[in-house]
Amino acid sequence: MRRATCIARHICTNGALRHGALALASGSRAAPSAAMALLQSRAASSAAPMSSVGEAQFVNLGGHKMFVVRNGAAGPPVVCMPGAMGTAETDFAAQLKGLSSGHQVISFDPRGYGKSRPPVRDWPANFYERDADDTHAIMEALGFKKYNIVGWSDGANAAVLLAAKRPEAVQKLVIFGGNAWVEQADIDSYEATRDVKANWSKRMLDTHLPVYGDELQPMWDGFCDAMQAIMARGGDICQNEAKALTCPTFVLAGAKDPIVPMNHPEWFAKNIPNARLHVFPEGKHNIHIKYANEFNKLVANFLAE
Repeated sequence: MRRATCIARHICTNGALRHGALALASGSRAAPSAAMALLQSRAASSAAPMSSVGEAQFVNLGGHKMFVVRNGAAGPPVVCMPGAMGTAETDFAAQLKGLSSGHQVISFDPRGYGKSRPPVRDWPANFYERDADDTHAIMEALGFKKYNIVGWSDGANAAVLLAAKRPEAVQKLVIFGGNAWVEQADIDSYEATRDVKANWSKRMLDTHLPVYGDELQPMWDGFCDAMQAIMARGGDICQNEAKALTCPTFVLAGAKDPIVPMNHPEWFAKNIPNARLHVFPEGKHNIHIKYANEFNKLVANFLAE
């Protein structure tokens, strides 16, 4: 009950384009170059929205448009995998900027989240595996055959699955805020946050309401239901896959994380071969945001080894 209370406190047709097309179609000589420029500009803007943290584009995965942001012109590629309800910009702005001096940093809105909609997120039994496959497909589409991963929360779980499935591609793995299984204490914590308006913090609502609006509550209900379904299937997420990892792995954690308590990162550090653990003594779930500079330095040093 104490943990549930703690987590509750913590979570708490464009007219101008049409006109330009008609001008071209009618053979207007008044300003054909201007009309063409307008069409090209509109086409470019429809290809992907702008991003304040890097170069944005859509990557088409079997007909599903995935919103991708990248920053950094040179260096080893690093893909950052967001958590539940997360996007490239809400979850990894500090890494897209902070790691880009020595790396090509890529992040994305997972399928059904953020600008990778429609359709909205759904929760099949294999949604973590789907996120892992999507990440690898995005990196392949961008031309990267080998890459490093930084995964947060749900993104950490999918990252473990990806690293286990694609050992030839994943060079190094950084995970934090993840859990290799769910147990009743985890379910109680998720349920304590189910009502977003009543139980999420103002910061969390200010982050996610502009992205999802009225879809936020039903989407979070879907996540909570998905955790219940995993529990009903036995609770395992990626325990066997974690034990089978071959890449160097860096596990980070906040000692005061109310969402994922220390038994989860400690299990990862103990059971993943060639893993190490770093704990932020005052950290909670968002250590990469609150302690961005220290976090980025630790990650950069690990990747440089």
